[in-house]
Amino acid sequence: MKSEAVAENLKVENKESEQPVIAHPSFATAFKFWLKLGLISFGGPAGQISIMHHELVDQKRWVSNERFLNALNYCMLLPGPEAQQLATYIGWLLHRLPGGIVAGAFFVIPSIFILFALSYVYAAYGTVPWVAAVFNGLKAAIMAIVMAAVIKIGKKALKNAVMVAIAALSFIAIFIFKIPFPLIVLGAGLLGLAGRYVLPAKFDVIRGKDARDFDAGYVQICEDPEVCHINPSIRRNIVLVVVFLLLWLIPVIALYALLPQRVFYTEALFFTKAAFLTFGGAYAVLAYIAQAGVEQYAWLTGPQMIDGLGLAETTPGPLIMVVQFVGFMAGWNHAAGWNPIVGGLVGSLVATYFTFLPCFLFVFLGGPYIEKFRDNATLSAALSSITAAVVGVVLNLAVWFGLQVLVPADGGFNGFAAVIGLAAFVAIQWFKVGIMTVIFAAGAIGFIWHQFVI
Repeated sequence: MKSEAVAENLKVENKESEQPVIAHPSFATAFKFWLKLGLISFGGPAGQISIMHHELVDQKRWVSNERFLNALNYCMLLPGPEAQQLATYIGWLLHRLPGGIVAGAFFVIPSIFILFALSYVYAAYGTVPWVAAVFNGLKAAIMAIVMAAVIKIGKKALKNAVMVAIAALSFIAIFIFKIPFPLIVLGAGLLGLAGRYVLPAKFDVIRGKDARDFDAGYVQICEDPEVCHINPSIRRNIVLVVVFLLLWLIPVIALYALLPQRVFYTEALFFTKAAFLTFGGAYAVLAYIAQAGVEQYAWLTGPQMIDGLGLAETTPGPLIMVVQFVGFMAGWNHAAGWNPIVGGLVGSLVATYFTFLPCFLFVFLGGPYIEKFRDNATLSAALSSITAAVVGVVLNLAVWFGLQVLVPADGGFNGFAAVIGLAAFVAIQWFKVGIMTVIFAAGAIGFIWHQFVI
């Protein structure tokens, strides 16, 4: 019997397309990957999307570029962290609800442990210089990974001058004029719908000649439409909503009835509201959470919030994991008779749970409808335009992240990060060095630089 590793890479001949199709990965194989992703997903949404595209589309070929971008388009429209939702979406595509739960959960679980440890060290002892040095090297590598991914995604999504123009306008709109991302997507979608009738060949690029066999050479997902888990169902939707309400309501009641510290009950309500009402990804929600956490609830101070953002930026997992730091400080500062460590632990878990729980509901409810209309010609034109706009938005994230790394808030130019970033980009783009190798090498160089050079 062939091993899972061989089966995963086995190429089966597709007689209709005459192109190789990758064998479907087992649940165990996918589980190992999602765990690894949770450990290496540095760099905020731009870095995480870049890593997933490299691993899932280019290396493992578990999902086609078209399907990846289709999922990304939808996830960027949702409130909450788009990268974690994208992982959930692809996990669901591959292995139904269990796959989506594992992918989404392990995207944040490693970060929970790491950020809790760093939060405790910060609250008890202050910042640790050598940890910051390691992450300085990591951020430089992620900057290179992001830029390489923007180039790669752009080549695949921007098929003509019209798509390039839409991407450029999207970048200008969000980077210079600070137009909210949902409005950019809405405008791009409407432009695509109009373009479908005016210049169909320029706008229907997802279904165009270059993309006709977009699933050939990739894992085939749910071939039987009669039993396919990606088909929408009213009964399924009702069950999902009921289960979600129970998963939300039972902990809320327990926090209110069993714990005298009202801070945890307040956290549950606040972070649930934040998860539903904040659009545009982590960058949009940070100001809202910071204002409430500092001014409204006094869970932490302004400088502590800034330090927490720095910790979240330099650990794996979505940037929105800063909510865990906020929850930790809330529990640490308002333990009311408990050991502060216990209060911080409970506060961390409450903030994380109620922030990410709605993300699964959004994906599992909307995913089947996104898949159902994936091949619709009119919708394809709109999605082609939206995909081009998303390239501009990802470029904006890349530039924003690059500026944070190269020109930090304390002023000056980070020459060390520039050199490491350039070397990492060359290694990835031209020498095809693996992302894991680049990440670990950059972190090690950061540590060595701090210990022996500075």
